[in-house]
Amino acid sequence: MKKIKLLVFAFVFLASFSFAQTTWNKNISCIIYSHCTNCHNPNGLAPFSLTTYNDAFNNRNSLISVIESRKMPPHLPDPNYSHFAGENVLKENEIQLINDWVNNGAPEGTETSLPVPVYNQTEVIANPDASLKIPRFQLPNINNDLYQAFVISNPAPVTKYISQIEVIPGNRNIVHHVLVFQDTSYSVVANDSSYSGPGYLSFGGIGSNSAKLIGTWVPGSGITEFPSGMGIKLDAGARIVIQIHYPNGSQGQTDSTKINVKYANTTLRNVNITPILNHNSLTNGPLFISANTTKTFYAQYTVPVNVTVVSVGPHAHLLCKSFECYGIPPSGDTIKFIKIDDWDFHWQGGHNFQKPIKIPSGTILYSKAFYDNTSNNSNNPNNPPQNVSLGESTTDEMMLIYFGFLLYQNGDENIIVDSSFHLKHYLDCDPGLQIDNGEPLKEIIVYPNPTHNYIKINIPNNTIFSTDIYNSTGQLVSRTSNLDYINIAKLNCGIYFVKIKYNNTVVIKKIIKY
Repeated sequence: MKKIKLLVFAFVFLASFSFAQTTWNKNISCIIYSHCTNCHNPNGLAPFSLTTYNDAFNNRNSLISVIESRKMPPHLPDPNYSHFAGENVLKENEIQLINDWVNNGAPEGTETSLPVPVYNQTEVIANPDASLKIPRFQLPNINNDLYQAFVISNPAPVTKYISQIEVIPGNRNIVHHVLVFQDTSYSVVANDSSYSGPGYLSFGGIGSNSAKLIGTWVPGSGITEFPSGMGIKLDAGARIVIQIHYPNGSQGQTDSTKINVKYANTTLRNVNITPILNHNSLTNGPLFISANTTKTFYAQYTVPVNVTVVSVGPHAHLLCKSFECYGIPPSGDTIKFIKIDDWDFHWQGGHNFQKPIKIPSGTILYSKAFYDNTSNNSNNPNNPPQNVSLGESTTDEMMLIYFGFLLYQNGDENIIVDSSFHLKHYLDCDPGLQIDNGEPLKEIIVYPNPTHNYIKINIPNNTIFSTDIYNSTGQLVSRTSNLDYINIAKLNCGIYFVKIKYNNTVVIKKIIKY
């Protein structure tokens, strides 16, 4: 009798353990598909794929190492300091689930598996007003990272305002990041003419003091879209310069990156993207780091008028280790912009705020950056360390904080850029997530789910609404208004998030397309 009780207890224990066991199909695949596979796919930039169970199992040890250290996903800003639109940050419980899965043998599980996402090169702006493509470029033999700038004529004969800009890498295996500039000087043409073949070598800037940054792309990013009524002024006659970073090891491969642009039908409020805080306004300059030393540099600037800030983006090179940027308005409060504790030159980029930030006149902007020019810095380009000063070469240094800003208008701080979609990374793979601002939402249904060719939205009659569909990495792939039937046949298989806005209410539904 005693043996029978022990056997029953053991069976119940094992059954409950099996029921609660973390598996790839039940828990892990959704996390990986939501956070990782935009780069870790067979055609992606990452060194290995994670789209299948076997992929993840074979790389499980390195996976947990980079996730626990928060090296991956590559989101540099400290999420406890400030938040940005579409930020890709793993929650603690998601890290714990992956840890449990690896430590328990990384089982596949018997549950129904999610469809494996398919990553083809898709374009969000279906009917761009301009599509600008670099010449077909075959990378030469290189033994270091390559920064190549391509000059493209602007097809708009008059001044236009850009409401959307999208970068489409031609070869995602080798395009690490992209910067898009406009320039009205002749210097970029002269630079281009001095090199044979497409484009010219560039690092840091593009060799023109009049260049203006108008767009960026890093893996995982989608289109750049500005808040309502705002955009980038594209000067008549300006040339477009696309600067692309190709990593070491890309030699022999070809690329044909392009950008799609959507113009506004009316004049927009111009967003300036300028390094307001920079190495020329240091309070303890000049920017010079002696060999075998460390140093922190400080910059500040007093804002003369009320402005609205929509984005921020630090820039430095290989000796930099950390960044912090904030503002102190006349009220004495602190406006936190961005903090990066572990700077990585290879993953820098611009960051859009979830809501525009009002910066009152008289606010003092502060930034500080720490540099390590010792042998303890594994990124130090010199061995042994050498004196390093200001310059655009990879072995020089810089300290820039780019702000996307414009003159303030009443209500700017109430514009919603990303009120809820950042919560997609906190879903825990729950298809029933709803964000309702206090209103009942049971009547909002998206079906069928899973689906293949279409979705239908059950919403009360005579309700004005809009529907945005995002892929698992946060890229907008569809935008419609007042359509209760949406054809999604052309989308790749995978996980999508349907964001429905109506009556100041936001609903997010997760769907699976097979």
